[in-house]
Amino acid sequence: MGTQHTYRVIVRGTFDGLSEASRARLLAEVDEHGMSAMRFTDEGSLAYDRTLKHFSYRVIVVSDAEDGEEMAAAIAEDRVETALGELGHDHGELRASVTDMDTMKINYKR
Repeated sequence: MGTQHTYRVIVRGTFDGLSEASRARLLAEVDEHGMSAMRFTDEGSLAYDRTLKHFSYRVIVVSDAEDGEEMAAAIAEDRVETALGELGHDHGELRASVTDMDTMKINYKR
C-alpha cells in the first residue's frame, strides 16, 4: 500500500427521467441542497436547484497516490451513482473534476 492522498472531487450530472415521486422529494428538500449546503464530505454533499435539471455532488476520496486522480474520479462517480440510486433519482452521464489536496500549492498573502 502506497502513500495515501486526499482528493476533493466534484461530480456533475443531469437529472434524467425523474419519477413524480423523485421530483416531489427533490423539490421538498431543495432548500437543504442549495449553494450554502455544498461541502466536501466522505459520503458526499448533493446540490441542485428548483429546475431539477443539473446537480453537483462534492465528495472526499482518500486513495493511493499511485492510482492518481483518475481512480479518485472513478471512486467518487461510483459513490454518487450508488447514493442517487438508493434515493431513486435517475441521472445521465457523470463528469468528475478532481483536486489532489496533498499536492495543491497554497500561496499565502504576505
